[in-house]
Amino acid sequence: MLHVDMDSFFVSVELLDSPELRGLPSAVAHDTARSVVSSASYEARRFGVRSAMPVARAKQLCPQLVLIDPHFEKYRAASRQVMEIFHEFTPLVEPLSIDEAFLDVAGSVRLFGSPVEIAHQLRERVRQRTGLPASVGLAATKHVAKLASQRAKPDGLLEISPERTLAFLHPLPIEAIWGVGGATAKQLHGRAIHTVGDLAREPLESLRRIVGASSAQKLHDLANGRDAREVETQRVEKSIGHEETFAIDERSREVLERELLRLATRTGERLRQHDLEARTIAIKVRYDDFQTVSRSRTLNEATNATQRIYQTARELFASLGASYDGGPVRPVRLIGVRAEQLLPSGSDTAALWSENEEWRALDQAVDEVKGKFGRDGLTSARLLAPRRDVVDPRSLETP
Repeated sequence: MLHVDMDSFFVSVELLDSPELRGLPSAVAHDTARSVVSSASYEARRFGVRSAMPVARAKQLCPQLVLIDPHFEKYRAASRQVMEIFHEFTPLVEPLSIDEAFLDVAGSVRLFGSPVEIAHQLRERVRQRTGLPASVGLAATKHVAKLASQRAKPDGLLEISPERTLAFLHPLPIEAIWGVGGATAKQLHGRAIHTVGDLAREPLESLRRIVGASSAQKLHDLANGRDAREVETQRVEKSIGHEETFAIDERSREVLERELLRLATRTGERLRQHDLEARTIAIKVRYDDFQTVSRSRTLNEATNATQRIYQTARELFASLGASYDGGPVRPVRLIGVRAEQLLPSGSDTAALWSENEEWRALDQAVDEVKGKFGRDGLTSARLLAPRRDVVDPRSLETP
């Protein structure tokens, strides 16, 4: 297994057009009060700047930080080019995100040599064709390969042979294991389990009492180097949704409900593009004090109808509490809509006698118009109202 992870991907792509910034601490982010860092150079990381960090905090840590406006279409184009190179070595490629993927190269050794030789060739080919650096981890399992690529950064290669797997894993902190977040780590630390080796040596029955039966078996297997997962070339969407952050905390219920409609519209469009329906609709709201709440509802029948998604999201939002001055109880910083429990369209037998047929017909007509004339060819009249600024420009882009 190879895990290939592009180094500081967004920054690296920007430096191709701005080579004068090489060696300087830089980050891809909009220079606004609510923006967050999308990607940071390694020079910036030495000051503690990290992805998802508020720009204001990043500037405090690194006053000389150079901010580069993001250009997401450039990153998507570079990603497509990189993924095409991966497929030149093996058809078994599983993209994890725009800048990383697993590759199963077991069937490629006769053509390209040993796995480590393939890794060297892949890195060289990516560099020659795109100018971008990539780090690669090699191991017998996906889990260990990913851990290896993290320790190969920046612009490096690390091979963990099967006989070295446990020696590599066991000194690592338990937080390195997939599935060990803050809450689980706290539980394990409370039982004096601090390293992967501690986790591997913990009796399985004891581990079940700490984290539950299902998690215990998975964590115990990973800690002992066991991971039977194969590269999956067909990605199955688990959820589809959109969220956005306001430049100024929003208190108007009218504005927030209009944004729920906008988010529901885009979510419905994506469901229909992928020929999917959702059994569950969820919303996410983050207030001005950063408290984040989520609400969800499982529907009687799966849907991809924009109006059903919007009505459900609107009702969930109303359930959060009373309003005053036409706005919610507290000013809202972020709002989002998500469709979950996805099914292939038409597979839910409860929908055979659906009451949403008129909505579906409307959506179909709107989709056809947008397909001919673009996303702005037809829209809800409510969405024509002037729009407050949002921070994340990706919420305005085509997925």
